[in-house]
Amino acid sequence: MIGILFLQGYVLPLNTVPSTHNTKYVGEAMSELRKVIRIGTRGSPLALTQARYVESQLCFYHTDLTADAVKIVPIQTTGDKIQGKTLSMIGGKGLFTKELDAALLASEVDIAVHSMKDMPTALPNGIIIGCVLPREDPRDALITRDGVSYADLPRDAVIGSASLRRCSQVLAHRPDVQLVALRGNVETRLAKLGSGLVDATLLAVAGLKRLGRTDVITEILSTDDMLPAVAQGAIAVVCRAGDGEAIEFLQDLNHSETLSSVTAERAFLEHLDGSCQTPIAALAEIKGADRMVLSGLLAAPDGSRIVRGEAVGETASPGELGRSLGAELLAEAGSDFLLPSR
Repeated sequence: MIGILFLQGYVLPLNTVPSTHNTKYVGEAMSELRKVIRIGTRGSPLALTQARYVESQLCFYHTDLTADAVKIVPIQTTGDKIQGKTLSMIGGKGLFTKELDAALLASEVDIAVHSMKDMPTALPNGIIIGCVLPREDPRDALITRDGVSYADLPRDAVIGSASLRRCSQVLAHRPDVQLVALRGNVETRLAKLGSGLVDATLLAVAGLKRLGRTDVITEILSTDDMLPAVAQGAIAVVCRAGDGEAIEFLQDLNHSETLSSVTAERAFLEHLDGSCQTPIAALAEIKGADRMVLSGLLAAPDGSRIVRGEAVGETASPGELGRSLGAELLAEAGSDFLLPSR
């Protein structure tokens, strides 16, 4: 089997890793590896749900592992500690990953689970992405207090969101509404909505599905109205670059289609040097066996200008496709579009 890993944002083939889909082989091979895997994760309900999913997949593919042999280690991140400010105000990408990365490099955990949309495009030295799990629905959901659809939200309706990407696209379509910062985990945001603090909020469909809270969704927004964040709905598991045991454990969990899609999206983001300071969105979709369609978007934070485009390429060259679309949109937007003053 040709396994796939990211190393500092690039895809590397691991041609020497044998197939472990054979249960007999798995049991024999894994018996010589470590008996306890420590999984680092944020402590939010969604993050813990995702970590438990990784745990179940490890036990499924490696039959000599039991639940007792996998330990979930919650770690509080900077993004979790600071709730009163938007991510763009306190440092942008990496706020939900750096403490987990530090624990990994210090060998306090063996692997770490991330919502891939929270990950910077450049990983710390010594850390690689060991696998990407099958992607959940990448779209955004509108949740309103009164069940009113996006198009029917009244003028001056208050929408709570801390995402510049979401706010800019809302303002581009509905400049008549008001946007206020709203952070916190899913239940916290839903509670604020229920209390009347806001009339509506926006959440990732993937997170609501994983938490079993699709009942609160008023409307799933089309990608024409709300292009998702890069890698939204995807889960990545990272490990130390030199940890051959962890790498081998993770090989069978990798989902090749999701890997190709998020590679294109992250290459698009990397080319634009994207951070939480600039609204950037992208979605790659695989059409057929070897064709990929990548949609990308740059926006002014106030929604006054949207630069959007699409590129078609081969699934075998996702990074090239992402960089090409990034260059195309940046040329159209102008060199000053990504400056902090915007």
